[in-house]
Amino acid sequence: MRTGLVAKKLGMSSMFTEQGERITLTFLQLEDCQVVGQKTDSRDGYNAVVLGSTLKKPSKVSKPMRKVFADAKVEPRALLKEFRVSQDNLLDIGCEMKPSHFKIGQFVDVTGRSIGKGFAGVMKRHNFRGLEASHGVSVSHRSHGSIGQCQDPGKVFKGKKMAGHMGDENVTIQNLRIVEIDDEKGIIIVSGNVPGSKGKYVSIKDAVKKAVSV
Repeated sequence: MRTGLVAKKLGMSSMFTEQGERITLTFLQLEDCQVVGQKTDSRDGYNAVVLGSTLKKPSKVSKPMRKVFADAKVEPRALLKEFRVSQDNLLDIGCEMKPSHFKIGQFVDVTGRSIGKGFAGVMKRHNFRGLEASHGVSVSHRSHGSIGQCQDPGKVFKGKKMAGHMGDENVTIQNLRIVEIDDEKGIIIVSGNVPGSKGKYVSIKDAVKKAVSV
């Protein structure tokens, strides 16, 4: 089990394959991604690597965190992300991470914070078809209809699909193929959609349902 990477979503585009198939592309950029900490099984009960992304002014960092970065002998970072790894995949503190950590053609899982949609109805939130457009239905065409039973059990079960807050939650998109990598510019291009809006950070890890080797 290897560490992942932390990247910023730059935007999206598309391209055509040699077979004439159009595929969607998402551009991700690494910004000063570096190992800033370690967790070991003997000390912490598990093995993990802590990555930092995007340099931050020391004056903008809290005093306890300045001590953490000073002890690690690395510059302060704006974002920290922990990745669990196996014992043989622990990385030294200060190690710079590059897009070439992954390979072209490899499948990865990308996790990010989805765009918030606010309060949404059931048709938008859960893809309900709504009520009939005629035959006596009035005013409530986009409502969800009945939400329970009769006297027995006489309640609405937890988890019932209803209107409510939509988006702004952690989402993982699995099995995205890496199309291109550029170590000089710190760019990773993946095929498919990635959660979040432009400028938001995502984590990239080896796909759990696909083999790492390509």
